[in-house]
Amino acid sequence: MRAIRYHEFGDRSVLRLEEPDRLTPGTDEVLIETKAIGVNPCDALRRQGLWDDELPLIPGSDVAGVVTDAGKHVTDFEPGDRVFGTIPHLNVSGERGDRQGTYATEVVAREDRLAALPDDTSFDVGAAVGLVGITAWRALFHFGDLEPGDCCLIHGASGGVGHLATQLASVAGARTLATAARRNHSTVERLGADAVFDYADEELKSEVRDAAPDGVDLILDHRLGEYIQFDIDVAAYGGSVVAIGGNYDQPQITDLTAAIGKDFTIQPMDMFNEPDIDSVLERLSTLLSGGELTAEIDRVFPLEDAREAQRVVEEESVVGKVLLKP
Repeated sequence: MRAIRYHEFGDRSVLRLEEPDRLTPGTDEVLIETKAIGVNPCDALRRQGLWDDELPLIPGSDVAGVVTDAGKHVTDFEPGDRVFGTIPHLNVSGERGDRQGTYATEVVAREDRLAALPDDTSFDVGAAVGLVGITAWRALFHFGDLEPGDCCLIHGASGGVGHLATQLASVAGARTLATAARRNHSTVERLGADAVFDYADEELKSEVRDAAPDGVDLILDHRLGEYIQFDIDVAAYGGSVVAIGGNYDQPQITDLTAAIGKDFTIQPMDMFNEPDIDSVLERLSTLLSGGELTAEIDRVFPLEDAREAQRVVEEESVVGKVLLKP
């Protein structure tokens, strides 16, 4: 098989196209012929050594493809099945997760990391919704307790997590506000946002307050270091913010009195702490099949261009997801 690996932490130059030994699935695992691979910002953070992984490592979490072999204890999948999913490298204790990542022509994955990909959903869309879809689901419904009629604000609504969260919140019946670059407003509106604001607008706070005079119940924020006081100021009483990224953020609350007065809650989260990855993926699969959820694909690169794909997610404003193809 062909795979991207790195043997030391560092910049994008450590990524190499190699031909490691082919993996054989264990008793509870399947072997997948890769059709599409999702590229996420956390792939670059991991490459830089943020989690101090055991090396060498194949990066990547998201995959969509066709099962070609299955372990003897696998009950949900068999060769020929179309699947999508996401593979953790770390579990909740911080120990090493699965054996390899997904930047490869073949991927081994436990069956509880996967769900069936609907026949009418492309492999590209399947590879784009795993990690970000679970992140959005967990933020909105597990931690955010989002209910129909609630007011939700999604920062970065044109990005990977944001563009799926916008759709999920809309489908759930929430009043969905969003921030995005002005050039992406029409896309975010198409995905279900009731109102979209330019995050660079100097009047952003007053605009959100005008749109939600009773305050925002739930905020999804990928840049807590930049927006935490803003989030507090626009929140409703009992409101909360779920931090869906920002590993290097240093959030500073400048007016703690406002947060205290609102019983405001700040909830950091890690998607890979989700105990039932397959159950969430199955819910996302149902929404994909019903046409209530999709993924925007910004760009697609061949596997050997993994360095450029990671450069794009690190340095550019991406609408939806960037993919690799074997």
